[in-house]
Order: sequence, then C-alpha cells, then structure tokens
Amino acid sequence: MSGKPAPADKIRRLFPTFITRGKRFAVTAEDILQRVLVATGLRQPESRISADAQDYWHRPSGPRWSADSHWRDSSAFRGNDLWEKIGQEHLALFEAGARMAEFARPWKRIVEWGCGGGANAVRFAPRAGEFIGVDISTESLAECGKQVANACDTPFLPVTIEVAEPEAALGKIDGECDVFLSFYVFELIPTPEYGERLLRIAHELLAPGGLALIQIKYDAGTWRTRPRRRSYARGLADMTTYRIEEFWEIAVRWGFTPKAVHLVPRNELDERYAYFFLSNR
Repeated sequence: MSGKPAPADKIRRLFPTFITRGKRFAVTAEDILQRVLVATGLRQPESRISADAQDYWHRPSGPRWSADSHWRDSSAFRGNDLWEKIGQEHLALFEAGARMAEFARPWKRIVEWGCGGGANAVRFAPRAGEFIGVDISTESLAECGKQVANACDTPFLPVTIEVAEPEAALGKIDGECDVFLSFYVFELIPTPEYGERLLRIAHELLAPGGLALIQIKYDAGTWRTRPRRRSYARGLADMTTYRIEEFWEIAVRWGFTPKAVHLVPRNELDERYAYFFLSNR
C-alpha cells in the first residue's frame, strides 16, 4: 500500500530548492550590505576597484569566469542557443540603428571593446575588412580569435589592455575605425567616471561619420540600481550604472551625437540594458 512520502524523502526532494533560495538570499543580503556601506560614505577608491577588476579578469579562474567572459563552451551556454543569439540579436539591432542613423559607409574596420569569447565578433567580423578585439585577458582574445577564424576569413587583431590604463589601446591600434562596439562591458567597469575615459577613447578611435553602439546597464532610480562602488568580484555585474539622460549627456560632452537609445528591461542574461547609438559627427 502506498502512503504519504516520508518526511526525509520530502526534504531530499526540496533540498535543491532550499539551496537555490539560500544562495539568492545570501547574494541579496551581501549586495544590501555593500550598498549600505557606500551610503554611509565607505566607497572604495577607483584604484582599488580597478585592481580588483584586473585580478578577476586577466586570467581564467573557473566556470563563473568563463560564463562571465561569454566563452562558447561555458556552462551558461551549454544545451541552449543563447551564445548564438547574443551576436545575432546585436547584429540585427546594429543594422536597424544604422539605417535609422543613415549610416551607410562600408565597415572596413570594427573595434569591439571587451570582446570576451567572441559571441558578437563571429557575427560582425564577416561584415568587416578587419576586426579588432580589445580585452584584459589574453586567453579571451585567443578564444575570440579562434571563433572568428572558424566563422570567416576576416583578419583579427587582438589588443590587450589593463584596467588601470585603457588609454594604452590607442597606441596599439593604428588608425581609425568605422564601427565601435561594446556589449556587456560598461556595467563591469570600476566606476561611472571610468566610463568617461572609455567614451573619450571610443571618440578618438571612431572616424568622422562612424557609428558606435554601446550598451550600458541603467539606473532605474532606486537605491538598489545605483552604482555599487564596492566589492568588485562579488557584484561585478552591477558595479556601474547610469541614468539614461546622464549617459546621453556624457556622450555629448565627449563629442558624440546620440542618434537613439534602445531599452531592454530584461533579457535572458540580466536586466535594465540600454543601447546607445552614437555618431561621430
């Protein structure tokens, strides 16, 4: 005769759910703690956050790292088509924005800032005469180059930088580019102020009449969506946010003409993304 499941059996079945909820609670509690510390004036200086970011990104360190770096064989992309969708959707978005901005010039040279494992590069590189990937990790650059070579014959130039000196890229990239891309990067940078340095670099690299597509994570006006400014490795995906109008104004200040912004409140990776189309005119 069958009866009710024994209490021990019910606990075993529910144990994975308990673990998942416990981890989520711990992450939320830690995030709240760090934001409370920032609210009381205990921000970490940009130099400390930059050092922590360099330590995290510069070499592979496990499954989380490869997933964060968007490597095709990472656990985040096994058994699904998400890796392919990232590049497909971004290429389609860029093409739509280019038409709207009346950007019709050939894509002779593309620079992607933070190319990671190549999810975007494999879609954009076949359209380019040359594809330049900029990243902190030499391993990610090698992986990106491998994926590009598997997808097309477009020459791939890897450019390694350190977090503290992004301007070094200007000395390693000879000449201008027609298209500048940056996806899933600006939320990972140390501070909002650091982002201004990247915009200056992008403007210097982009040829007159060129088009940039830069993705940020936006501040929704709540306490929990402000820039984090502490404990990089534990909260890297929420380290830097901007209000929509704030980033627009910063882009103008560094010489760009914003053409449009496309909002994605949530997708399969995270939430609160804004894509800015910026023309160098």
